[in-house]
Amino acid sequence: MSLLENIKREYIELVKEVSDEKSLYELKVKFLGKKGQLTEVMKRAKDLAPEERPAFGKSVNEIKNYINQSIEETRKEIEERALELKLANEEIDVTLPSKKIELGGVNPLNKIIEEIEEIFISMGYSVAEGPEVETDKFNFEMLNLPKDHPARDMQDSFYITDELLMRTQTSPVQAREMLKANGRGPVKIICPGKVFRRDNDDATHSHQFTQIEGLVVDKNITFSDLKGTLEHFIQAIFGENKKIRLRPSFFPFTEPSVEVDVSWGNEDDEENIKWLEILGAGMVHPNVLKMAGFDPELYTGFAFGMGPERVAMLKYGISDIRNFYTNNIRFLKQFNSDRND
Repeated sequence: MSLLENIKREYIELVKEVSDEKSLYELKVKFLGKKGQLTEVMKRAKDLAPEERPAFGKSVNEIKNYINQSIEETRKEIEERALELKLANEEIDVTLPSKKIELGGVNPLNKIIEEIEEIFISMGYSVAEGPEVETDKFNFEMLNLPKDHPARDMQDSFYITDELLMRTQTSPVQAREMLKANGRGPVKIICPGKVFRRDNDDATHSHQFTQIEGLVVDKNITFSDLKGTLEHFIQAIFGENKKIRLRPSFFPFTEPSVEVDVSWGNEDDEENIKWLEILGAGMVHPNVLKMAGFDPELYTGFAFGMGPERVAMLKYGISDIRNFYTNNIRFLKQFNSDRND
């Protein structure tokens, strides 16, 4: 029994010197390990008289429990001291002046998209959206694109299955919205969103870009309505002095179809005026109206489509389309410098 008391006293003195996890572990091994002092003492139980063994075993267990509890409490104290030290070393003085955080700005592409939306909303249009993973039916068939049309070629489209692909235009949204109308007008929408085509990325091309397409379907819609709408849009986005020029073209979903150019440079010099292509448009093809449930004898409509990247590059003098997607803060700051004031 005196030996057990000595072991306990020795432990109490040694645990006072413990300052870290390593030394605590070594102390535990010294007293409770396979070759520890209590283990060695227990081996002596066989030498005791039978009537002495219960009291001896009880005393050994009491000391063992005492040491285990003490070690656990000491471990918690070590952890608390370590945490306090860490917090003290990592203390932050919130009264110190902070480092200036460099902010970018609203991406010019997003600014243009919002500006275009606001222009058309002011003319009574609604904004419609649709899925980016589209079916062949809505991406091609409902838009009067026959099976052998080049736009269906695998070199142009990202096919997922024979019937699913990443949409190549936002025109499928127009088809979906016309079906929702159940053959009754008016339909007056714009459809902004991402589109995907197989292309080699460079300063003027990207495999992923954005489009905004517009659609108006109602009774007595004429080509002059289309021309007036586009003139208003061009002057609202680029300036009141801008003029537009319509050139005959071909799109499967419109007839007649036109390419739309905007004047650039000195609009007063009629002979030397410069023209830049800005969008495509036309009157909705009767087949498209028919497939969407509209009677082409009662309803007509017009559609147009543009690339906001093209509009932003012209308006802001941006020469590389990749600038819209690289999140370069120095580039973005040019379009919202007041956020850093």
